[in-house]
Amino acid sequence: MTTLVRTALRMRPDRIVLGECRGPEVRDVLTALNTGHEGGWATLHANSPADVPARLTALGALAGMGESAVAAQAASALDAVVHLRRQTRPGAATLRRVAAVGVLERDGERMRCRDALVVDTDGAVAAGPGVDRLAARIGERPLPQPWA
Repeated sequence: MTTLVRTALRMRPDRIVLGECRGPEVRDVLTALNTGHEGGWATLHANSPADVPARLTALGALAGMGESAVAAQAASALDAVVHLRRQTRPGAATLRRVAAVGVLERDGERMRCRDALVVDTDGAVAAGPGVDRLAARIGERPLPQPWA
């Protein structure tokens, strides 16, 4: 996968879409997103947005990266973490719904993911503590608080 990511980057793509990032290729994806490749998307398996930093750190370790290097690269490269929840209904196809949008930020040498938007099971959206950072990352004005 690392070779595939590196080869794709040599083609100077406008966007990088990686189906699943689950090994040392995380280093190449984070590096690319920090060196002029404007858009990208990768799937990462974690139980919640709060678990994304630990997962990224573990994948970075597979690539020989230290925790502080992963934190620096990820906090700079990734605008948002979109967490999907599976929804199954009897007799219907399994759907995936957005459950939360988070933002990564550095906390000293480590990173954490703060909820920016949280969607409840009824579909209502509530702002979280990271909403202003998300707004800044996507170039929007901060939202008035409280926002729902």
